[in-house]
Amino acid sequence: MVLGYLAVLLANARHFYTDDTESQYTGLWIGLGQSLRRGEFPVLVPERWMSGNNTMDDAGLFNPPQLLIDLIAPSVDNMAIYATVVKLIFAVIAALGVYRIALAYGAKPWWSAVAGVAFTLSGFFLFFDQASWMTALTGTAWMVHAWASAVRYVRGQSGPIPVFVFLYLTITTQYIFPAVEAVLMLAAVAVGELLYQRKWVNLPKLVAVSGCAGLAGLLTFLPSILSAKVTWRGTSEVINDQFLTIPWSESLNASLPSTLPAFTSWWGYVQPLPVTYIAWFLVPALAFIDWGRAREAWRELSAVALFALMMLMWSAGPGTIGPLRWPVRVLPMLAIALLVLVCVLVSRYGTLASLKTRAIAAAVLIAALWLRSFSADPHNVVRHLVAVLVVGGLVAAAVWLGRNRGVAAVCALTIAAMFPIAFWQVEAAQPTPMSYNYPTNRSEAKAAFPDFTGNTIQLAERGLVQPGDKSLDGAYASLVFGNYAKSLDLSYVNGYTPTGHFYFGELLCMRWDSSVCPDAYRRLFAEEQSTGRPLVDLMKLDRVVLQRALFTDAQNQPAPDGWKWVDYPGHEKYILVLERVNGPISTQNGRVADMQGGQAKSLSETGTTSRVQVDAPDGGRIVFARLGWPGYRATLNGRSVPISVTAKSFVAVELPAGTRAEELVLTWRPPGWKIGALCALAGLGGLGVLQLLYIRERRRSEQEPARVAGDVG
Repeated sequence: MVLGYLAVLLANARHFYTDDTESQYTGLWIGLGQSLRRGEFPVLVPERWMSGNNTMDDAGLFNPPQLLIDLIAPSVDNMAIYATVVKLIFAVIAALGVYRIALAYGAKPWWSAVAGVAFTLSGFFLFFDQASWMTALTGTAWMVHAWASAVRYVRGQSGPIPVFVFLYLTITTQYIFPAVEAVLMLAAVAVGELLYQRKWVNLPKLVAVSGCAGLAGLLTFLPSILSAKVTWRGTSEVINDQFLTIPWSESLNASLPSTLPAFTSWWGYVQPLPVTYIAWFLVPALAFIDWGRAREAWRELSAVALFALMMLMWSAGPGTIGPLRWPVRVLPMLAIALLVLVCVLVSRYGTLASLKTRAIAAAVLIAALWLRSFSADPHNVVRHLVAVLVVGGLVAAAVWLGRNRGVAAVCALTIAAMFPIAFWQVEAAQPTPMSYNYPTNRSEAKAAFPDFTGNTIQLAERGLVQPGDKSLDGAYASLVFGNYAKSLDLSYVNGYTPTGHFYFGELLCMRWDSSVCPDAYRRLFAEEQSTGRPLVDLMKLDRVVLQRALFTDAQNQPAPDGWKWVDYPGHEKYILVLERVNGPISTQNGRVADMQGGQAKSLSETGTTSRVQVDAPDGGRIVFARLGWPGYRATLNGRSVPISVTAKSFVAVELPAGTRAEELVLTWRPPGWKIGALCALAGLGGLGVLQLLYIRERRRSEQEPARVAGDVG
């Protein structure tokens, strides 16, 4: 795996620091790590607004390895190096997991190693999950170990703890796809082992330990499920569109390194990346399996085949199933199943008998690969012909090694050939269409950026940043998108949120990467009807940064009342800056944004709690600079009082008449946290029972031979 990563990095040093990794994850790690170092558990950061509810997005708050990554992140200056090292560790974990699955189904160690390394260098996993979508990488890395441990547990070769631990780590990555894929994997294992063992007596144990892990990890998803009604993802619709759905015919590209498959994505129809590629040997190897003998293993391998069939069906659509969108995401699962299946079959039933016939079969399969790749991408016909010659030559070399040097040499060649192929694929994809090209060194970025203290909002559109300006010498010394502000240790409203808050997003026409529409400036300073105050005051913002390219005429207009234009030399090309005439307000009176019918004095503030002394003899209403996520509760001197949501976005508390110098406590807790905590305890208790049963069964099985020997004696 180290050699594989070196090959990729030689082609593109930023391959593992691109797209969502640079715009979402590294900034998120830094922000979470800083909170943890202050002794805070960062479930909610109100000043981040849409991106501040860390129970909604991919924070992995209950995943210990992820928390360790977060803790270390603030101490690292070069985030590209840090992301690459972290991803290498998880790539190794994933490779070992696939290795364990292949071993569990009877493959020899060398062919199991082939499967493990090949998976991590397969197209979609290399170009998306490892390059960009970090939680897909981590979730998959833990899930493959859960698969191997589940097989061993059902067959009596191991206990319940490994299954529980790996399933828990899969779930708590806080990414829904690995969790759902794990459920389907467990179902496939259960059916497969029932067919293989021809008895169901061991299956309840697998169901029980899986249920315990699900209970333990339930708190990961309960808050997002119970808050879905206010998010962009609050739908249970099934929509069949063609976006990022993969026709089954593209599976015929799985072994040709030059493949550029045809399906609809952000880049049109013919893709710039070989995402359907799996491994150069996968399809040609089918010609060298003794299928007559292999039929005897169909029951044992039925779980792998069933899982492959599930993933093949899912990859073709529907395009959206509730929160599950873009079926292309399951291609790594298909790769795992097919690699395990082929490597196990070649390991156990590989043959060079009737070599001429098998060579012809291999040539036909390679020709089919070329035909499908040419059909999808006819403009690169020479590229595909070169790939055919390379694969054909590698197959011939592998056959020669198999006849003269043995299986280990074949496997060594099979793995060694993956590295130049990975280099070629990554190099051919340059310049990558996915990169933001954010600065890698935080210290350099912070030194170049304005020293914006207090709370800031940026109104900008990322699409207006020209390619030549995507550098620290250009726009990235003045503008932030995604979680870039967190990497700079600045307090911005702007952040990255795949879930969002529907109503707040509508207020400012703000999207997932915090880009806005041209009307956002007007909306920010427009009066909110029930309070008579503009949104910029209700949010208690100290500064508004406008992108010049989006608001070309803004500086020719007078500043809003109470605001002034401020010059920041060296940044005029990209931004205009508004600041309050009387200085920052974010540090005044806590998060109290508006008080009607009385007076309010902040007593203390944390991320989840506001304590305020209130006077409202005739009753009143207090509005907080907090986004109205479900989960807020309010008490007045210990008595519950009603909560409302102003403009469907700002938390407000209704105060009864007769309120005099009383303490109002506004508290937020993740919805369902009590149920989640109880379920976690139940899951741990159930695991304890299963482990005791396993120990007792193991002792009984160990004592049985001794008892039999004593009876014979």
